[in-house]
Amino acid sequence: MIRSMETIDTLYSETLKLVQSQNGYRFSLDPVLLADFVSVTSCRKALDLGCGCGVLGLLLARKAAVLSVVGWERQLQMVARARRSVELSGMSERVRVFAGDLREYRRLADPGVFDLVVTNPPYRGLDSGRIAPDDERAAARHELAGGLEDFLTAAAWCLKYSGRFGIVYLAERLSELMVAMVAVGIEPKRLRMVHARLGEPAKMVLVEGRKGGAPGLKVEAPLSIYAEEGEPAYSDEVLRIYESEGQANGLG
Repeated sequence: MIRSMETIDTLYSETLKLVQSQNGYRFSLDPVLLADFVSVTSCRKALDLGCGCGVLGLLLARKAAVLSVVGWERQLQMVARARRSVELSGMSERVRVFAGDLREYRRLADPGVFDLVVTNPPYRGLDSGRIAPDDERAAARHELAGGLEDFLTAAAWCLKYSGRFGIVYLAERLSELMVAMVAVGIEPKRLRMVHARLGEPAKMVLVEGRKGGAPGLKVEAPLSIYAEEGEPAYSDEVLRIYESEGQANGLG
């Protein structure tokens, strides 16, 4: 049921249903790319830090039938929508969403219990750009309630030794990300730059790390979002990620 000022948007031939605010934060392509990029091999328990409407956790659960996913979200209205998204998508047995501030990670979880931790965190510092007037969009884009170090510290606490960490982040902050990951004991192992079109500067970066991993980084082929210069159509790889000729509704 759609409530006032909400929409129910779909992915993957309507197998996943996402409850979103019409005027607040709406998920983008970023969590879709991260869910496709991160490896879930041998993973049984995953955690999504700052899960928003729950899209990333649902995508991971869809990717691996043996995976159970927990999401933490600070904004209570987002928690409520995420829980409805899980229920409407028929994933209640494997995806659970809890209200909680990730900066209180010691209270929210025992150390070393997750095989995989993922996050699509706010990208901008408080001194970077105009902060959106809407609370949901502002918290999704700017570090109003915890910065990069908070997300990484929580991830390191929650991960098992040799557990995986996946993040999508601004390419321009890549050096900061890599240094901060190493500082908390998560070694970057895979990296992929995301470009609007090949030949243009990268906008985003996908990174996977391992807690306690040995040094050694694999830089994968770049990912192009759009097909060709001047063309609004998605590239073949992005269409492959959607698995339905690009038919996905509700992307912000």
